Amino acid sequence: MTALSAINPTLADLAKRLDPDGKVAVIVEMLQEQNEALDMIPWVEGNEIKGHRTTVRTGLPSVTWRKAYGGVQPTKSTTAQVVETIGTMEQYAEVDKEVADTNGNAAAFRLTEVAAHIQSMNHEFMQTLIYGNEGTEPEAFTGLAPRFNSLSGAENSQNVLSGGGSDTDMTSIYLVGMGANSVHGIYPKGQTAGLQSEDMAEVTVENIDGNGGRMQAYRNHLIWRCGLSVRDWRYVVRICNIDVSELLPGATGNSANLLNLMVQAVELLQNVTPNTMFLCNRTIRSMLRQQEIEKVAGSTLSMETIAGRRVLAFDGIPVYRTDAILNTESAVT
Repeated sequence: MTALSAINPTLADLAKRLDPDGKVAVIVEMLQEQNEALDMIPWVEGNEIKGHRTTVRTGLPSVTWRKAYGGVQPTKSTTAQVVETIGTMEQYAEVDKEVADTNGNAAAFRLTEVAAHIQSMNHEFMQTLIYGNEGTEPEAFTGLAPRFNSLSGAENSQNVLSGGGSDTDMTSIYLVGMGANSVHGIYPKGQTAGLQSEDMAEVTVENIDGNGGRMQAYRNHLIWRCGLSVRDWRYVVRICNIDVSELLPGATGNSANLLNLMVQAVELLQNVTPNTMFLCNRTIRSMLRQQEIEKVAGSTLSMETIAGRRVLAFDGIPVYRTDAILNTESAVT
């Protein structure tokens, strides 16, 4: 049986969240990841209860050069339908009523716990956005990495660039042209977009001790129904096989030319939408920031103000830090 202290905040947890004056402390969220792109993802209501059916043009009609008195055969385009899956993330935040009511700080104490659950769900969404794979986790949705995971063979492999690394300390940069007709988040038909938290107030928790005991508790229910639709793969470019160790000072090998690869990525993108963004982790953006500060020759890196915040940009495209992208990826072949 799971220890109650592992799933429910205790008096010891409460004590750790109180200032010397007895008020609930402001918690420094040291586990909070930096996911700037989360606020910039457009969301579209799905056309199915648990998914979104997209019709994609797969072929254009042929054209005839007609000669005098010659005939023209009717032609047509071809299409295919793709169904994107929507997953459901769900959590309950429960605290013992007696614990929460201590010192009359119940509302503030509960808020600190709900905030942690929201943060955890944000982390999970971004990790799934990058690495989610319905093949190994059917309840989730498929992210960007499994969709763009081959340098040859697949149709979209032309949009997968290699940084040349072949070790196990690899990372990636993604260029994504977000938009309603390209790449966007999806939520179920008839539902509400985004993470929702409902205060269930005071409830009786049955069999809290495994022996039929009960407990009065405060409960919050959190749920987020979400998925990813890549309507047009031409609006995503992955720069993979970036050897992290070769980027560090003192490395003796051949490091990836990040700026050159990012230029290639922009040229591969079908079109730069108003909501186009680069996604990388803090290691890569640190390297890019250094090049921006040092004004590396030929660099188009700059600091821009986007949506009221200062953001690193490459050729006018924001470079968002996404801590969900790992430095331990295997090489893409």
